[in-house]
Amino acid sequence: MFQTLNNDFEILEEIGRGRFGIVYRCFCPLSGDFFACKTISKSLLQDSTDQDCLIKEPKMLHHLSNHPNITHVHKVYEDDNYLHLIMDLCSGEDLFDIISRKGHFSENEAAHIFTQLMAAIAHCHIMGVAHRDIKPDNVLFDSHNRVKLADFGSAEWFGVGDERVKMEGIVGTPYYVAPEVLMGREYNEKVDVWSAGVILYIMLSGVPPFYGDSAEEIFEAVVRGNLRFPSKCFRSVSSQAKDLLRKMICKDVSRRLSAEQVLRHPWVVNGGEMAEET
Repeated sequence: MFQTLNNDFEILEEIGRGRFGIVYRCFCPLSGDFFACKTISKSLLQDSTDQDCLIKEPKMLHHLSNHPNITHVHKVYEDDNYLHLIMDLCSGEDLFDIISRKGHFSENEAAHIFTQLMAAIAHCHIMGVAHRDIKPDNVLFDSHNRVKLADFGSAEWFGVGDERVKMEGIVGTPYYVAPEVLMGREYNEKVDVWSAGVILYIMLSGVPPFYGDSAEEIFEAVVRGNLRFPSKCFRSVSSQAKDLLRKMICKDVSRRLSAEQVLRHPWVVNGGEMAEET
């Protein structure tokens, strides 16, 4: 006999809300554990693209979620009106909340979070998946304060080995989206590296590298890609951190680092601890 969601879990309070659904805290009486239940309303899916996201996200997460820094899907339930994903519970602040509260981070603090984020992104890319919406709101923390990359609703398969394909379509979020996406070109998984670089820039300085008074102005600044390090914000940031940022927020995709190359950069390897600079 099929067991429904309510047979297996007690649905508790709302802890988050997105474009298509609501996230609740839930409890499993059988195991005694708490989880998150992401409930997606099918009535909000306007077109075939939205419907593809409904099918794609649980498949992506199942494909990727053996990694410690990616949200894990434990069970999936579906009825005529809703899709329910039972996932890791990350009920604390997300990275956006922490940045808003702290303003900026020391290099050690930033490296601790950033390295986990890049490990998750590198795993996605090894598995042939581009997230395509890397932003602080999608960087969550579990009860052990471990980074969990979430929300794969915009993710896309690009394949591995000889089966690799270019991606297209404008997806992402102002401030974080890569210029080649906005220019309507085909692009590859390095769009995630650009976005992660923007996050690191903000963590170290407290300000975004490209900004404007509207989404259009932000997009124009991103497409120009004129990366600067204002002395007021970067006075105490090491040259190696700036070197990493230049190689991630690089408009020339062929020169932009891959996720695995980022993880091998000296600043990341040393956890933000730099030798004294002369």
